[in-house]
Amino acid sequence: MIEIILTVCAIANPTNCEEKYLQFAWDGSINQCMMAAQPYIAEWIGKHPEWVATKWSCDYPGHEKRRI
Repeated sequence: MIEIILTVCAIANPTNCEEKYLQFAWDGSINQCMMAAQPYIAEWIGKHPEWVATKWSCDYPGHEKRRI
């Protein structure tokens, strides 16, 4: 498992930003996750059109959450 730490901001209020944590099965490295994350982010944004993704990183679940 790996986790995408996604920062999203509300389209209606761009100063309203939150972090979302998307977990999925992954056999690659953290760096490979960064490149492969875009379809997962697009899927999440497609389900939440009121948000826009501003940045993301990858980490293993259970690690201390870090600011991105």
